[in-house]
Amino acid sequence: MPVEITWWGHATCTVTDSGTRVLTDPLFARRLAHLRRRRGAPPPPAAAAADVVLVSHLHADHLHLPSLARLAPGTPVLVPKGARQAVPRLRGLRHLDLVEVAPGDRTSVGDLVIRTVPARHDGRRLPFGPHRCPALGFVIEGEARTYFAGDTGLFESMEKEVGPVDVALLPVGGWGPYLGEEHLDPGRAARALARLAPQSAVPVHYGTYWPIGMDSVRPHEFHAPGHEFVRLAAEHAPQVSVHRLEHGESVRPKVAR
Repeated sequence: MPVEITWWGHATCTVTDSGTRVLTDPLFARRLAHLRRRRGAPPPPAAAAADVVLVSHLHADHLHLPSLARLAPGTPVLVPKGARQAVPRLRGLRHLDLVEVAPGDRTSVGDLVIRTVPARHDGRRLPFGPHRCPALGFVIEGEARTYFAGDTGLFESMEKEVGPVDVALLPVGGWGPYLGEEHLDPGRAARALARLAPQSAVPVHYGTYWPIGMDSVRPHEFHAPGHEFVRLAAEHAPQVSVHRLEHGESVRPKVAR
């Protein structure tokens, strides 16, 4: 059965591998605080169907409690170690099977093994979260090895920690006009791609949410990252097939193992 990836917007994807549906960082809202969804309709109800959910870190655009509340009872949700203490409202989602994980952990779901890997990012619940929790990436191992990076900057041990992968879901932008070193912009994402050397890549985490009232502030930062990543990936990692998806679009990347 071929691996299929659907991008719903921002960091929310469905990865279907070996008959198992993996949902990443579900965010189904039209608006989140000062952010408004500017492109793509919110994901349909079917997007919430998952056999396991991966939450990369505690920022509200990645760990979104109302979106998690839409998941079916009993759904396993992998969250960073310490998440229950850092986000007490998580404990109210009693219908979910919350599993705290840290880098190095391996979790079996169906015929998949989900390996938790490090990320370079502030993992606290912002803006004032006192509890430091790790920001995470995940490698979904089945018919393919699919790396979901969450939010991360480049870090020295990235290739070693992530390991060989076939498909990389890499963040290439953000929800505002400025990105720090703990994010991948198109250039850093292209360099990460060259280091990881997967067969295929899908850019995510761009072109979905934008601060209200900032439509005219560096709008290219909202529109351009996906196209810019495609261009730079062709320079830095020409051997990688890059699939720039529209919201709600799916791809079945070729995987040769």
